[in-house]
Amino acid sequence: MSSPNFIPSPTSEVSVSSLYQKPILRVRSWQYTLQCLGKRFLDFLGAGLGVLFLSPLLLAIALFIRLDSQGPIFFRQHRIGRNGKAFVIWKFRTMEVNAEERLKELEQHNESEGGVLFKMKEDPRVTRVGKFLRRTSLDELPQLFNVLQGSMSLVGPRPLQLRDYYLAIKDYNDDMSQRATMLPGVTGLWQVSGRSEVTFNDMLQMDLFYKENWNFWLDINILWQTVLVVLLRKGAY
Repeated sequence: MSSPNFIPSPTSEVSVSSLYQKPILRVRSWQYTLQCLGKRFLDFLGAGLGVLFLSPLLLAIALFIRLDSQGPIFFRQHRIGRNGKAFVIWKFRTMEVNAEERLKELEQHNESEGGVLFKMKEDPRVTRVGKFLRRTSLDELPQLFNVLQGSMSLVGPRPLQLRDYYLAIKDYNDDMSQRATMLPGVTGLWQVSGRSEVTFNDMLQMDLFYKENWNFWLDINILWQTVLVVLLRKGAY
């Protein structure tokens, strides 16, 4: 029996699974379905309205950062985005200007299980204003511009730092490859499920669950849960 002629489109995601010990070819368009267009519309509308209505708050935060410590208002850093490509992420600066240089001396105090992510509750590099911004997640607001630019989505897996990414692919190569097919998000499942209290492995599994079960209403639910988590200041430090 000749095999059927099948040519997957370049925008389709093809995977092979099994059903009753028989191979099943699954094809799912990920980028250009109507739901994905709806996701992009939600991103653009949400980020645009966010920048518009939150502009007084953005200016106030910028002023407090300037008065609190020396250094730039914004923090820019290369992160790993979709398909493993690096991009520049924007955040309000919450640390001293030499924070990156001091990271090596603080590695021994890493409280993250597995050591992939760097977590330290009482990080000495964090400024006074920075502590408040982190606990309230207000330091993430400049990423609305990343969303408007198209390098991020409102909801998706958090973009990893280069250090964290290269450590992760050593032990989680296949899962990280699947994770990298999604546009990184300002918020996601792990942010509303414990955030800093969640292990890296659990975070990774949540991202893969999101990938397999994503729909427009799941994004709406995560955004709503994010508002509640921020107001209650759960899991952030």
